[in-house]
Amino acid sequence: MVTPENVKEYILQGLECEHVFVEGDGRHFEAVIVSKAFEGKSVLQQHQLVYSALGDKMETIHALSMKTLTPEQWAKQI
Repeated sequence: MVTPENVKEYILQGLECEHVFVEGDGRHFEAVIVSKAFEGKSVLQQHQLVYSALGDKMETIHALSMKTLTPEQWAKQI
């Protein structure tokens, strides 16, 4: 079974991030991902970067809901 920590590691292996938080039940996951790579990109393009980072591992994840933020956006939320 895939754990939230697995999903976090999958994302970090394929995308340079300042912050990644993942929670879930083994099938459904929610993630907050902060990366400079998101700067100047639409939300769709940001999500595509995450899916690209996950690659084949997305086959083991039933559902992934994510919030993607640039470091500047993240700083305003905390």
